[in-house]
Amino acid sequence: QVQLVDSGGGLVQPGGSLRLSCAASGIIFRFYAMGWHRQAPGRQREWVATITSSGIQNYADSVKGRFTISRDNAKNTVYLQMNSLKPEDTAVYYCYAARLGHDDWGQGTQVTVSS
Repeated sequence: QVQLVDSGGGLVQPGGSLRLSCAASGIIFRFYAMGWHRQAPGRQREWVATITSSGIQNYADSVKGRFTISRDNAKNTVYLQMNSLKPEDTAVYYCYAARLGHDDWGQGTQVTVSS
């Protein structure tokens, strides 16, 4: 059974930083592309970043240069380092694992950027 556990969210001031983590179990982690989506209140879920099984990173334009996605295959964990946070980054952030057209999702972690 696939399980993805998101953590690391919280309240931060504009300009601050947070690091999200997503611990995976029930999959052969190194074979999966991993990534993050987010959903703000009243808005559709949007893609944020992906890291492929070979370590190639891709980012949405809205976070490029501020967010960094990484993975630790030994720990079955993917991270999202978020710097220079803005109020518009406020959302629930969801980790996902993707392989062969199938996605699994974490439960989400709330990020609130406010003074």
